[in-house]
Amino acid sequence: MLNHLLMIIVYLAVFFVAQRQLNKWIHLQAEKKQVSEVRSRLISRLISYLLFFVTLSIMAVSLGLGYQEVSLFVSSAFAVLGVALFAQFAQWSILSNITAGVLIFFAFPYRIGDRIKIVDKEENMSGIIVEISLFHVLIKRDVGDVMTYPNSLMLQKAVIKLPEPRTANTFSTSNKTKAKINANRAKWLK
Repeated sequence: MLNHLLMIIVYLAVFFVAQRQLNKWIHLQAEKKQVSEVRSRLISRLISYLLFFVTLSIMAVSLGLGYQEVSLFVSSAFAVLGVALFAQFAQWSILSNITAGVLIFFAFPYRIGDRIKIVDKEENMSGIIVEISLFHVLIKRDVGDVMTYPNSLMLQKAVIKLPEPRTANTFSTSNKTKAKINANRAKWLK
């Protein structure tokens, strides 16, 4: 019994250390990519839930629950989650936008303030990125309106960075970054 308790404490300690390191790394990535604090906290929370689920599964296997019982539970949980989330098309769209939002957080090469053009035959979709959220990207178009573009489509279509340089020292420190982004966002949304 004491062995099991000690093993649980070790797993939880590893979980908390890994979670703290991941949160620091996500915060650094958020500052580097000029992502809002709300979005970085949401990404941290999603990754913490996933890490806890993995830690709990590994803990259950190592404490004597059989691999088959744990895998049956995990696959059943994913099946129920899949049926609940994929039952309607709108929920599929939400899930794909959330997944794309997490991918955009880590791998999207463009930042707030960059001029981009989304390649589309039917309409000219070019402008300045105002906000990158978990579900969509807000783009202030050249004609003056603000376009909400879903994250899943942002990953599916070609995006070109237009050659308009940003002003110098716009994103030099985190406090200045937040102030500039909020000032520019308010100006662009007028």
